[in-house]
Amino acid sequence: MKITALKSFVHTSGNFFVKVETDEGLYGVGEAGLKRRGQAIAEVIVGFEADLIGADASRIEHLWQTMFRGGFFPGGVVQSAAVSAIDIALWDLKGKALGVPVYE
Repeated sequence: MKITALKSFVHTSGNFFVKVETDEGLYGVGEAGLKRRGQAIAEVIVGFEADLIGADASRIEHLWQTMFRGGFFPGGVVQSAAVSAIDIALWDLKGKALGVPVYE
């Protein structure tokens, strides 16, 4: 199952959501816990597209390492919020693919 798209949604309340779509028609949704920085988080996610589009969505830990440690300098709170939102979306996606709740 390959990642085909990352879509960001910034709500007027300041909440941020990301949707990770796949070639199998499944998707996962994640939320960033950092309010009022939605546009900045969305831009970080655009920066992750080169590493994530076409990647195997089931390799969650590997993708986390790629996002968190892939740059020359470590990311700050905005990058961490973007990584967190995508991580949550990938776990949501995996639960849907396996037909079980995420906690399983």
